Amino acid sequence: MTDIQKLSRWYFGGIASAGAACVTHPLDLLKVHMQTQQEGKISAIRSTVTIIEKDGILALYNGLTASLLRQLTYSMTRFGAYEVGKQTIESHGNPMPFYQKLLLAGCAGAAGGVVGTPGDLINVRMQNDIKLPPHLRRNYKHALDGLVRVIKEEGVLRLFSGCSTATGRAMLMTIGQLSFYDQIKIILLSSDYFTDNPTTHIISSVCAGAVATTLTQPLDVLKTRAMNAKVGEFKNFADLFLYTAKLGPLAFFKGYVPAFIRLAPQTVLTFLFLEQLRSYFGIPIPNEKPKPQ
Repeated sequence: MTDIQKLSRWYFGGIASAGAACVTHPLDLLKVHMQTQQEGKISAIRSTVTIIEKDGILALYNGLTASLLRQLTYSMTRFGAYEVGKQTIESHGNPMPFYQKLLLAGCAGAAGGVVGTPGDLINVRMQNDIKLPPHLRRNYKHALDGLVRVIKEEGVLRLFSGCSTATGRAMLMTIGQLSFYDQIKIILLSSDYFTDNPTTHIISSVCAGAVATTLTQPLDVLKTRAMNAKVGEFKNFADLFLYTAKLGPLAFFKGYVPAFIRLAPQTVLTFLFLEQLRSYFGIPIPNEKPKPQ
C-alpha cells in the first residue's frame, strides 16, 4: 500500500455528484413535490404511492437528465472552485484555517449557484410536471429540450429565474458540505481512532449533510417555488417570502425530512465517489513533513 497522498482534480466533484444524483433522484423529486404544496399535508410515502399509481415507477426518475445537467454545471463549478482555491492557498501539511474554508466555500457556492440555475430550473419543472393535470404539463423531452423551449417561449432571462435564492442556497450548501466535511474529517483523522478510509468519509459526510440541510432548507423552499411559478405570479422576492410565510414559520421547512433523507445519501455518495476518484486518479503529492514556522 503506497503512502503517497493525492489531491483531487477540479472536475472530480461534478462527476461524483452526477453519480450520486443517479441514486438519489427519486428523493429529490419527492422533495420538490412537497415544497410546492400550498395547502394540505401529504406524507412522502403517500406522495410516492400516488406518483407510482398515476404514472408508473419510472415517473420517480422524471427529470433525471436535468438533474445530471444541474450537477455537471452547479456542482462541478462549486467543487472545482473550492478545490482549486484550497490547493492554491494551502500547502501540504499546512491546511487552511476553518474560517478561510468557510469564505472559500461561500464564494465557490455563489459561482456554482449562478452557473447551475438554468439546469436547476429545468430540473424543478420536469420533476413537478407529473404533479400537474395533463393539459398543464410542459412535457419537456429532456433537459436540452427544456432549455431550448424556455428560451423560445419565455426568453433567456427566464432561465435565471430564482437565481438570487439559488445562489444564496448554493453558498450555504457549499459551506455546509465542503468546508464542514473537510474540517470534520481533519478532526477525526487527528484522533487515534480514525484513518483515511470509507468509515471516516461516511461519518464526515453525514455530519456535513445535516449541517447543509439545516442551513439551506428555507432558501430551498423559496427557490423551488420561484422556479415553478407562473410568469408574473410573484412581483419580487419579498412577495414570494410573504406568500410562503402565510402558512407559518414551518412552511419554510416543508419537505425537510425528504430533503435530509435525500441530501444525506447524496452527500455520502458524493464524497465516497470523490474520495475514490482522488485515491485512484488524483494528483500525487510528496509526503513531506510540515515546514517549521
